[in-house]
Amino acid sequence: MSRIGRHPISIPSGVEVRLDGQRVSVKGPKGQLEMNVHPAMKVEIEGNTLRVIRPDDEKENRSLHGLTRSLINNMVLGVTKGFSKELQINGVGYRAQKQGKQLIMNLGYSHQVTVDEVPGITIDVPAPDRIIINGIDKQQVGQFAAIVREKRPPEPYHGKGIKYANETIRHKEGKTGKK
Repeated sequence: MSRIGRHPISIPSGVEVRLDGQRVSVKGPKGQLEMNVHPAMKVEIEGNTLRVIRPDDEKENRSLHGLTRSLINNMVLGVTKGFSKELQINGVGYRAQKQGKQLIMNLGYSHQVTVDEVPGITIDVPAPDRIIINGIDKQQVGQFAAIVREKRPPEPYHGKGIKYANETIRHKEGKTGKK
């Protein structure tokens, strides 16, 4: 059995989970998320816990078992606590600011780079070199953070660019001069 898939998902107070055929919807204090479950997987609610059950031990069903459980657990965590990603900007003159619903960044280009907030995502800029992306959908938060990081990925020689807060950049040694 899948080690992840066999664990039950506890439903905290204030969270409502509804099953409508193969559709799971989770509603909590931060919002509502919905997902279609694979037809082979079966989801059951027992009191204040939720279980994902697979029909047999075929390879595809084993992998879908853990995946489905993780996705539903992330939905429950998202509507209760939410998810966030922190980005750091390194470089002389590199900075970010928020104007309305736009993130405006100076990243060493001849122009400013702007990124608009998407529905379900909020951007905070507590300092000119830090960006915090918040939301209830883990996949959407990660994807938006990747889009922002893509505007100027960190380079290995000087470390300039946008990186995740927990990311380490391996610095390369530059070429040596003629002796």
